[in-house]
Amino acid sequence: MNSRPLIPTSSAAAIKRLKPRAILDSIDRTGYALSAPIVGDEECRALAALYEAEAAKFRSTVTMARHGFGRGEYKYFAYPLPPLVAELRRHLYEVLAPVANEWSTRLGGLADWPARHEALLERCSAAGQPRPTPLLLRYGVGDFNCLHQDLYGAIHFPLQAILLLDQPAVDFDGGELVLVEQRPRRQSTPIVVPLVRGAIAIVPVKERPAEGPRGFARVGVRHGVSSLRRGSRRTLGLIFHDAA
Repeated sequence: MNSRPLIPTSSAAAIKRLKPRAILDSIDRTGYALSAPIVGDEECRALAALYEAEAAKFRSTVTMARHGFGRGEYKYFAYPLPPLVAELRRHLYEVLAPVANEWSTRLGGLADWPARHEALLERCSAAGQPRPTPLLLRYGVGDFNCLHQDLYGAIHFPLQAILLLDQPAVDFDGGELVLVEQRPRRQSTPIVVPLVRGAIAIVPVKERPAEGPRGFARVGVRHGVSSLRRGSRRTLGLIFHDAA
C-alpha cells in the first residue's frame, strides 16, 4: 500500500482543465505556456524530498560541472516512477498530445502522436528507447544550467513540462528559467519564464512552428537556468519520451 496517494484530485482536475488551444496560443505568442499553481505546497515538498530518497529510485545522477553542463546536480528516476511523478506525466501528456499533433501538421508532418502516454512509451521502447527521463534538479548558490535540448533519441515528443518546487524570492533568488529562440535569418531571442511554485511551464523540447509571411517555419529553441544568487532551487522535469 502506498504511503501517499497518487496525484491529488484537485491537481488532476486542474490539469484536465488545461485547454490544448490555450496552450498552443500561449506558445505562439510568448514561446511558452504557464499554468496557474496547480500542484499544492504539500505535494511540492513531497516531490522535492524525493531527491534524498534511496539510490534505487534513480537510474542516474549527473553532476553538471563534470560534463560542462553548468553547475548543480540532477537525478533521473528509475522505473517504476514514484506514483505522483507518473500520474503528473500521464495527465499532462494527454493534454499536450493535441498540441504536438497541431505542430506536426503545421510543419508538414503527420498528426500521429498517440492520445495515450502508454502508447508513446511503447513506441519509444520499440525504437530502443526504454529508459525513463523524468528528473529532479537541485541548484545551490552559484549553480546554473547551460542552454540545451532534452532529446535522448530519435523519438522526441516536442513539448516538455517543468514544475518549480520552491518559491522564488522566498526560498531563492536568481535561477530564472530562460529560453532562447533562433528564428531563421534573425538573431536569437531570449525569453524569461516567470515560474512560481506549483505552476507548470510547458516549453518546446527542440523547436516550434512560428508563422511568418511564407507560412510556418521551424524555430529552434534551447532552455537553461540562470545563476542562483541565494538559497536552494529544486524542480521536477517531465520529458514525455524515454531515452536510448
